[in-house]
Amino acid sequence: MIGVKILPKYQITIPLIVRKRLNIHLGETLVVDVKDDEMVFKKGKTIYDYIGTLPNLGMEIAQMREKAIEEVMKDE
Repeated sequence: MIGVKILPKYQITIPLIVRKRLNIHLGETLVVDVKDDEMVFKKGKTIYDYIGTLPNLGMEIAQMREKAIEEVMKDE
């Protein structure tokens, strides 16, 4: 296990050994999941990675995100 320090703006630096092992590069997206008392980071995509590739549904990306969150909340 590798420790990281939380900086004043609640930022952390991902250690080089972890970045190399997971092949993480600048500009990529990490998805954060919370399980019990653990925070899990995974390489992944969010809706923001698809800006410019999604069909024009007449909504801004923020509106699409809110609609997706509403749909997820219905299941809980």
